[in-house]
Amino acid sequence: MNRRHFLTSTGTVLAAGVIAPAATSQAVAPVTTRGSRMILPINRGWRYSTKTSSEGHNPGFDDSSFTRVVVPHTNVRLPWHSFDDKTYEFISLYRRPLDIPAAHGRRVFVDFEGVMTASTVYLNGTKLGEYRGGYTPFSFELTQHLDPSGKNLLSLDVDSTERADIPPFGNEVDYLTFGGIYREVALRIVPQTFLENIYARPTNVLSASPTVEVECFLDRAPDSRLGALSLRAELRRNPDGNVCSSTTRKISEPTSIDHHEADADQTLGALPLPTPVPGSYTLTLDKLGKLDLWDLETPHLYTVHVQLLENGRVIDEDGRRIGFREATFTPQGFSLNGKIVKLHGLDRHQTFPFVGQAMPARVQRQDAKILRHDLRCNIVRTSHYPQSRHFLDACDEIGLLVLEEIPGWQHIGDKPWQDIAVDNVRRMIRRDWNHPSIILWGVRINESRDNHDFYTRTNALAHALDQQRQTGGIRYFQESEFLEDVFTMNDFGWPLKAPNHPRYLNTEFVGHTFPAKTIDSKERLQEFVVRHARVHDTLASNPQYAGGIGWCAFDYNTHNNFGSGDRICYHGVMDIFRTPKSAAGFYKSMCEPSEEIVLEPAFHWSRNDESIGFTTAMISSNCDHLKLFVENAKGERLVGEGDPDRKQFPSLKHPPFTIPLGEGLRAWGDLRIEGYIGGKQVVSKRYSGKGVDQQFVVLPDDRELIGDGADTTRVVLRVNDEFGQIRPFANDAIRLELEGPGEIIGDNPFALIGGTGAIWIRAKEQPGSLRLRATHPFLGEQTIDIQCSSASPEQA
Repeated sequence: MNRRHFLTSTGTVLAAGVIAPAATSQAVAPVTTRGSRMILPINRGWRYSTKTSSEGHNPGFDDSSFTRVVVPHTNVRLPWHSFDDKTYEFISLYRRPLDIPAAHGRRVFVDFEGVMTASTVYLNGTKLGEYRGGYTPFSFELTQHLDPSGKNLLSLDVDSTERADIPPFGNEVDYLTFGGIYREVALRIVPQTFLENIYARPTNVLSASPTVEVECFLDRAPDSRLGALSLRAELRRNPDGNVCSSTTRKISEPTSIDHHEADADQTLGALPLPTPVPGSYTLTLDKLGKLDLWDLETPHLYTVHVQLLENGRVIDEDGRRIGFREATFTPQGFSLNGKIVKLHGLDRHQTFPFVGQAMPARVQRQDAKILRHDLRCNIVRTSHYPQSRHFLDACDEIGLLVLEEIPGWQHIGDKPWQDIAVDNVRRMIRRDWNHPSIILWGVRINESRDNHDFYTRTNALAHALDQQRQTGGIRYFQESEFLEDVFTMNDFGWPLKAPNHPRYLNTEFVGHTFPAKTIDSKERLQEFVVRHARVHDTLASNPQYAGGIGWCAFDYNTHNNFGSGDRICYHGVMDIFRTPKSAAGFYKSMCEPSEEIVLEPAFHWSRNDESIGFTTAMISSNCDHLKLFVENAKGERLVGEGDPDRKQFPSLKHPPFTIPLGEGLRAWGDLRIEGYIGGKQVVSKRYSGKGVDQQFVVLPDDRELIGDGADTTRVVLRVNDEFGQIRPFANDAIRLELEGPGEIIGDNPFALIGGTGAIWIRAKEQPGSLRLRATHPFLGEQTIDIQCSSASPEQA
């Protein structure tokens, strides 16, 4: 069997033993370790043109007319809806000078984390190759083509058309892929023999003697001479860095790597692959002492740090962040650390208004926080492709479980297309196998028909690469051939199908069968809650259901033959700006009152013709009793009270409330809702009956940014009543002015939708103070200040 080459992993560690900062998109400064590894971010200094030419790859080409851009970058800014996807489907040209010295015995790689969709890469006019795929990382070695003067030009053609030879394309796709270099880029300078990847596997986690198997993959330049090699590994506790255990192993002959090469007889055509690795070597860390487990409430993290030594001298070092947990799907449901946990979560598209997928770390991480803290989900599915490492890093840190899957949507292409999909399995797993949040690999094309040979390959490769995690494959019919470990099923019907396999997870429901907007009628908003709640009620009724992942978290852009006629799928429980709809309150209410006391009406309190027939109030809450009062000039009146609706939702721990209002609404006024637990009032909310827009508020997610040209934060614009509740009929145009080193990503003026909306503020490449002035035509001006600190310089 031919030995399979392995892709260089970009992983979560940006330099040897240096973990990406938790709360910033700042490019990590170049770090030289005790060895010779360096990571040089090259996200700034790019020159960009919407047109390409063969001359554009020559170092002497005049690119003075090109636009200066910073990565992450979208190839064209777009409206948030009602645009043609052909607008971004073109081939663009990126150029970046590299001021780096000659290799001097070291090797130089360029690592791309994500470029949409096909990338043809050049150095100093020499074509290095083409990579086909928009969601997985890829690398090219530059060593042999570097100019000894240190003056080099990296350039690439980026083909953002929907090419039928690349997953997910070949037929119709219900989402947009956008274009550009939309994830980060770095140079990696390493010795002739280096640590190509690390897979740190905690084992026997719940026993009295847990260990960590640290598998180290080495890459070695042909004809390089080696002295005596050894590997040293340490387990360090985060965040203090204290060493829990260490071990050293001398390297003689490499261990067999055939168990990683289930697909080694397959070729990948033009896909670039690094030079052959000499082998993988496993070290075992034991006698770890008292460990803190990674779980949903306390996601403790550790770092495995590895050094490669030659003749006793450190020549390379790297690290990976891990967590100790045991996660497995069983016939009784999903078990985390020996405890059955009912999964409740949402699917996520990684796209945003105006810039598609090109958002930096801070914004990617914010989505994870919204899912975990605002929606109280315990799992997310990365539909339908691997997503940003920053998003996954945040999931590790806040205790959000992840089902990650390969790119694709319903269509399976020919053999070369399938080869790329198989390679996507490899690249996804090798990039992300150290994330404790990931509990399941999705190795089928979403909602595709069966294909025995193809899915035998994807499933076998996943098991060969990662023997700890189970596999699933997102399907839409129960008669599907079952090759994976967990039967993952999209079930949009009602009632739900009963589980037909002992390990069964619902991965989509509601979604396209009942899209909803924030400004819909109260009947539709309440039904939106009912449809999500009744699915979770059924899932809770049978332990064989491991749980469910609803479609979906956020509205997203789509093609013209999907969605609602404006290139938006309004399937999310939040809108495209990440502001909540009625069903968001239901997901939030599934948490325990000890986490947060939730009280979220599934209606807008507004006097109109509908209110005459408003006889039932649906409210999502984890209280055990609610009272509703209407107050006006004549006084206050109790108009309804009740307990959770266990008749309609008998299996939910915290069902929504369905409270009859009787004749109470004939006297209109302010609404007050009181929530009680154990007979004690624990929450109260008020909603104005005046029908007057009272407050204009501007709510930034962050007050500090890094002046690196990429760091970005969301700013929510909103009109409220006098009690701070949203005014759903406000649709005013908000005029925006920004002072300082930053730019507005979004419409200006911005027209509110259902009383709210959002724009994003992106820092420029300098420190300073930003001041955003937002002016409502009647409610006046609001001002926010954001401070941009200095970014570390890029040294390439």
